[in-house]
Amino acid sequence: MEKIKKYANRKLYDTKNKRYITLDQISDLIKAGKKISVVDNKTRKDITFSTISQILARDKKVKSGDPAFKVLVQLIRKGPGTLVDYGKRYVSLWERALTTADEEIDKLVDRLVKDKELSRSEAKRLRSDISGRADNIKNWIGDKIDQRINEALGVMNLATKDQVNRLKAKVDSLGKKVNRLDKVYGQKAKG
Repeated sequence: MEKIKKYANRKLYDTKNKRYITLDQISDLIKAGKKISVVDNKTRKDITFSTISQILARDKKVKSGDPAFKVLVQLIRKGPGTLVDYGKRYVSLWERALTTADEEIDKLVDRLVKDKELSRSEAKRLRSDISGRADNIKNWIGDKIDQRINEALGVMNLATKDQVNRLKAKVDSLGKKVNRLDKVYGQKAKG
């Protein structure tokens, strides 16, 4: 396990390799499959979670024993967009399974009609009933996937695009005010 100390000046120190380390280098360690532990040098508090959250927030709250922490580590290892990729793969898997099931049901119903165990009208009603149930299942699966993705994103506590834009506007506004004050006080100091 890579043990990293975080000092009051926010510098990170890799105790194993006896050198300072950046968040990018920590991210690389995680991607390489290394286990890390980040500790506040002053308080000795485990701050691994907040460090990983910083990396995630920067690239686009959980304790190291929590399952969500393991998900975050996996997301860093796989790189940006992983959560969406997994969601798409999961949906695709279910869609293929349901399409295969639909095809098998059609074959079964056709065989029942051919063997005269069902009339054409009964077969039509059966297909309609099964199709409606399959649509309900597809919708339920889609809702569950959306719910899980939203939960994972909520755990990561990432800012939304609107929040980032509002913060940027505030910073820009404050920057302009500081420049105006600097000009006013700079002129008074000269005069």
